[in-house]
Formats: sequence, C-alpha cells, structure tokens
Amino acid sequence: MLAATISMGLLARQLLADEQPVLPSEAKSPAEAKAKKASDAQRADDSKKGTALEPEKPAEPLSPGPAVVKQNNVNVRGKAAINSEVIARLKKGDAVTVLEEVTLKKPKADEPAKWARIALPTNSAVWVHNSFIDPANKAVIPKRLNLRSGPGENYSIVGHLDKGTAVKEIEAKGDWLKIEPPADAYGFVAAHLLSKEAAPPPVIVAAEPSKPAGAPELTPLVTPPPPAATTEPVVTPPPVVTPPDATPPVVAVAPPPVAPEPQEEVLVKRVISREGIVKRSVSIQAPTYFTLAALDTGKTINYVYSPTNSNVVLKDYFGQRVIVTGEELLDERWPNTPVITVDTIEAVP
Repeated sequence: MLAATISMGLLARQLLADEQPVLPSEAKSPAEAKAKKASDAQRADDSKKGTALEPEKPAEPLSPGPAVVKQNNVNVRGKAAINSEVIARLKKGDAVTVLEEVTLKKPKADEPAKWARIALPTNSAVWVHNSFIDPANKAVIPKRLNLRSGPGENYSIVGHLDKGTAVKEIEAKGDWLKIEPPADAYGFVAAHLLSKEAAPPPVIVAAEPSKPAGAPELTPLVTPPPPAATTEPVVTPPPVVTPPDATPPVVAVAPPPVAPEPQEEVLVKRVISREGIVKRSVSIQAPTYFTLAALDTGKTINYVYSPTNSNVVLKDYFGQRVIVTGEELLDERWPNTPVITVDTIEAVP
C-alpha cells in the first residue's frame, strides 16, 4: 500500500510539470542549450583560475640610425655596464647615431639588459699613448692603435685608428695624449633612455586633375602688365653761393655716446671639507662613480668626482675613511645630494 501511494504521488507531480506552459523566451533549441552549457562551464573555469593577463609587449629594439635622448644628464659609458666609466653626458633632445643594440646575456639585478652602442658626441675626447704617435706629423705609427676612454690601459677601448692617421691633440697627461675622437669612436647608453627619431612626413604632390572627355579647351587668362609709370623731370635747385666775406655757420656736433664698461661677474667658489667613507655609486644615472657615506649612518652625503687632469684616483680610497676637500656643486637630478670636485683627499686612520 505504501509503495502504491508513493508511485501515484510521483506520477501526479510529473503530470503537473508537463502541463505547465513554456514561455517563448525560455524555449531553446538543442544547439542553443549546448552553447549555453559550454559558456557556463567556461565562465566557471575562469572564475576558478582568475582572469589571465595579456603578456606584456616587448620594447621595440633600436635599429641603427638616428635617435633622440629622452631625459637630461644621460651617461655615455665606455662599456655596456653600470660600473663602466662615464665618457660624456647628454641632455634631453640631443640627437645621437645608434650603431647597434647590445643585449647582455646575464645582466645584474640593478642594471639594464639592453644597451645602445652610439657614435661618440663631437664634444667628447679619447686618449692614446704618445709612444705610438709620430711627434713630427702627429700620425699613428703602428698598423692599428686602440683608443681609450681615459689616460691608462685600465680604461675601456672605444675605437681604433689605422696607421698614418693624423690626430689632433687637445692636452697631454704623462705618457698619454687626449685627442679629438674620430667618426667611428663609440660609447654605450642604456637603450631605454633613447627613442627612435621620427622620420619626416612624406611630401605629397597633388596630381593635376584629368580633363573630362569632350570638355572644351580653356585658354588661360593673361594678366596685362601694369602701365609704365610716368616720371616727371627732376628739377635740381641751383647751388647756394656763399659770399667770400661771409662767415660760415657753425654746426654743433654732439659727441658719440660712450657705452658703459661691462661689469665683470664675480663668482664665489664654494670649497668645503667633508669626512666619510668612500663607496661606489649603485644607480646607472648617478653623476659619479663614487660617493661619500656618513660615518654614523652610512647614508650618502656627497657624490665625489675627480677630474681627468687630477692626480687623485678615487678607486684607491674605496672603503677607506677619508677627508675630502674641494668645490661643492649641485646636479639638477640630485638636488639633495651635492657633488664635490676633489682638490685634495686624505685617508684618516
């Protein structure tokens, strides 16, 4: 009896469900139902995995040719490395010539992987050993001579000169000569600091519209020349004759104005002395290779710079406690950390 009662109840529920009307908007073909099922399954799968991000497009490589510097105080280095020496500096908008793009196989964590090898700017200089230069005609003696970024064999090679090439000397330092760089001398700049120079838009010449078939020939209008101007005869007045006994009039001539002498501007050189520990710079855009760190906190208080004509070699003082004396200036990129041009440096025990 119980089984019969349950069977009758299920049959009645099925009949009621079959009798309920189906709305037109709810009626779906088998193909639509299958598509909806696949869409719901894809939506559920996406909600579990999360929305996938589109892969970042790689930066467009720098092809050989003209390029433009994107920001101020960009360092040109002797090698494609952050710890290489600075040969020159470029400012925003400077035009350079890219020779090739170099990709480092194993770049350090704090340096870019892509570098641009560019032709050296005309205002930079390179160095050669004077024993390889003929003192009579200033020409290269060996078959091939290396160009260095500084006065020493520890500096990077930035080009070559062939035998017989004449050089233009700028200054001498010991056994080394600073000369003007040849056209094929080069340096390295981080590739992301350059952008391709936009090519000028092509000049479009409008074509002359064709004449429709059967159109009448048109004669161009000829503008008649303007009538010749009539010139009236010029009457020259008779010269004024001064009697011999008459006194000629006195004409007062004003003296020429005297320009004030320019005042010479007096610049006051700010010379300071600081004590600290010599460390290396870590930023690729740092104005110098070395910094001066505070004794108590270890933070950078100054960038230190030794000119090429100075006898101070900062790398010899790396990690030592020193007293630095020299002129202090500010670099616009580092307004809170001034740069000291070293006059003297003394190690403190």
